[in-house]
Order: sequence, then C-alpha cells, then structure tokens
Amino acid sequence: MAFDLVFHNATVVDGTGNGRITASVGVSADIIEKISTTGDFDGHQVVDATGLVLAPGFIDAHAHDDNALFQTPFMPFKISQGVTTVINGNCGLSLAPLNSLENAPPPLNLIAKNGKQFFSSFESYFSSLDEAPSSVNSVCLVGHSTLRFSSMENLDQPATDREISLMNTDLVRSLEQGAIGLSTGLFYPPAKAAPTEEVIELCKSLVSYNGIYVTHMRDEADGVMKSIEETARIGREAAVEVVISHHKCAGKNNHGRSLETLAKIDEIGEYLNIGLDAYPYIASSTMLGAGNENRASKVLITWSDGMPEAANRELSELVQSLGLTAGETVERLMPAGGVFFTMDENDVQRILKHPKTVIGSDGISGYGHPHPRLWGTFPRVLGHYSRELGLFSLEDAIRKMTYTTAQRFGIQNRGIIREGAFADLVLFDPKTVIDTATFDSPMQEADGIHFTLVNGEITWTNGRHTGARSGRVLRGRHV
Repeated sequence: MAFDLVFHNATVVDGTGNGRITASVGVSADIIEKISTTGDFDGHQVVDATGLVLAPGFIDAHAHDDNALFQTPFMPFKISQGVTTVINGNCGLSLAPLNSLENAPPPLNLIAKNGKQFFSSFESYFSSLDEAPSSVNSVCLVGHSTLRFSSMENLDQPATDREISLMNTDLVRSLEQGAIGLSTGLFYPPAKAAPTEEVIELCKSLVSYNGIYVTHMRDEADGVMKSIEETARIGREAAVEVVISHHKCAGKNNHGRSLETLAKIDEIGEYLNIGLDAYPYIASSTMLGAGNENRASKVLITWSDGMPEAANRELSELVQSLGLTAGETVERLMPAGGVFFTMDENDVQRILKHPKTVIGSDGISGYGHPHPRLWGTFPRVLGHYSRELGLFSLEDAIRKMTYTTAQRFGIQNRGIIREGAFADLVLFDPKTVIDTATFDSPMQEADGIHFTLVNGEITWTNGRHTGARSGRVLRGRHV
C-alpha cells in the first residue's frame, strides 16, 4: 500500500533518548503507520530526508498561548521552530473559568488585554477552539489567580473557607471538562496573599483527576530555597505531582545557587514526583512593576500602554531621558512588560542539563517587542546548547522537548516516533538548525527547520506556513 506521506532515509530520533537510526517513516491520515530500516514502501508524497533528523514535534512545556490560539491561529512563532503542542494556563493565568472583565488587570493582561476574551468555563473555551482550530495542539491548566479573580472580592488577603469552596467547585468542574491540573503564580499580586494552606486545599482536588500542580514559585531570587520547600510541602500534603516553572536563580546575589537548588530538587525527588522546566536564556520576561527590575542588570521594555514608543528601549535610558527616578519611570510606563537580565549563564546551563528538566519557552505573543524565546527556544536548545556547546547529546535534547514532556503532562501517543503514535513530527538539519531571534530582532524564524507536521498535516515547509490548522484540544491528563 502507498502511505499518504513517506520520509525516506531519515535519521530518526524517537524522543525517548534512545540512539538514532536510519529509517523510512510512513504516515497515513494522522498516524505514523510504519517505520522501516529497509524503506520498502511508497507514498503519495515522498520526502528524501537523507542527512536530516526526523523527531517528534516539540512540546512547549510552558506556554502562554491561551489567547494566541484565537488571535494568531496559524501560530507561526511555534510552528516555524517545530513546536506541535503547547501547554497553557501557566503561572496561575488561564482564560477560564472567569466571566468577562471590564479590563484584564495585571498579570492577566499578559494573556488577554481585552477583558471580554475570558470564558466562563473550560467547556466553552475548548468548544471555541474545536470550532476554530489553530495550527498546534493545546493542553491547559487551570490558573489559581483566575480562580481567585472569579471567587474573591479582596485579593489582598487569604481566601476564606467559603471562597476556597467556590474555587474548588470551579476547579473540579474545569478538570471534568478536560483541564489537566492547577497552576499558581504566587509571585504575582493576585496570589501573593494566598497562604500555602490555600493552595494545598485546592491541590487535594487534583488527585481524583490525575491532575498535576505547576507553579511559578513565590520567590525565584533570595527566597528560592524556601519557595522550593513550600512547593514540596504542597505536593507532599496534597499527594500530587509537581512541576517547578521556568526554574532560575535570579539576581546577582543568587548566581551559582543552582548547585543548591538542584540538589534540593533531587532530595525532594526521593519522596515526591517532581519536575521542572526551563528556557535557554539568561533573561526573563514578565510584567513591569513586579520587582524584577530591581535585581536586573539590564531591563528592556517589551510593551507599554503608558508610553508605546518605549518598546525596545532600555529602562535606564528612559530614566535618564525623562529625568525621573526608576520608580517614577515605571509608573509612567504602566501597564507594561519587560525583559529582565537577572540570570547567570552557568546556572542556565546547569538547570538545562539536569535530567528532570524539560523545555518551555514561556513566550508571550501579541506585543510589539517580545522576548526572543517566543520564536527561538527549541532551535536554540538544538543548535547552540547541544551542537555548539555539547551540553547534552542531540538525543537527550530531543527527549527534553518531546517524550519526557509528554509523560510529565500525561499526553498520550505524542512526543514519540513509533507505529500507532500521532504524526506530530519535525524534520530538521542537525548541522544548521539554530535560532535567529535576538533581543534586538526577536521575531525571526529559525534556520534549519524543513518540515513541521501536526496530526499528519504538513504545516510548515520551505520556510513558509502552508495554512493548515490541524491542531486539536487535548483534554485530560492520562497517566
């Protein structure tokens, strides 16, 4: 029989960390039907993949594409770098369950500036995505801050028993409708006042649904160890699996502390199923005014409603030109976002290399001058950290971006090349794949990505998007 699509003579790296093989891979409809080292079959469309690597489509373990799936459904910033699945609802921020707001307050405005873009339930959110699919598959967590906005009148205090009950009702309903777990952003104003006990009570509801707890911890700087201990306590007392989001040691005083934090995570791993994600850059990006600017060696403005012309300018330059203090300048810019240079390269490499680490971009689209991680994260891991620096093998790099992520988040039959798995695939040149997005020019397509397939549909080829929108909502966590 002839398959719909065949890749002949590909260097197949299956995502598990196993060694590469040279094989032909046949795809029909949305399934990988055959893998053969002899290549004794044909296809209606045949790609000579000699010298190229065929890998599972990359899974972005930490995305903020909740609204981008509607606003930019072709998702070029993900498809062009080989990403086929995104995990949304991170940092306590999800588009559901929340009735429309007058305006989206920080940090919810990072995922939707228009308050009317929120959904009262995950059922309506997922149904809307089913009706108007994007080019990537999507998985979603329930945001703790979103639950607080929906259930509480005063966010500057711990939730009452009644408010926790309201949040739990919304959380359980969301899990029943296909969300995979709970995320928190305890660093951010809407959740800062939430005590550990509030989060534990919510996480207890995850157990019956195989839910996962994912956290932007309370402190990634001086208090990073206490925050890791708090995260472990939540996981242990609620009996749930835990993921630490975009692990870092922020601020010059904390450079080098990844030796300490990773050892602690290993210790916790002896009694708790714990994982972490990271992105391959020394700068973070989030809302301005949350305190990161005080520990950063440099701050680039990504967007500003107060001064739109400030995008891509340094905060220190604005302070000087405006003749204001740093605090006054931030107030003038607000609401606004920035890129914060707070990390040390040695820590970044140590965290990326850790066997539990999976890769997430933490990218945010829809703004004038985003962090380059939005367009470059995955090719940067392949090209810079694996090929150029030799931080880990190509097989291990791909494992961190595919199968391990799928296992961690309970995504079945994706993140792996095997017969019967879904045909989410990326074909790239291992000698040339590299990110081209920079802090000065962040919206640049990567080099070396030849094909991206989502559910068997060629979505990216020859440096262009095909127009395919074959992405699906992936409901529930299956472990």
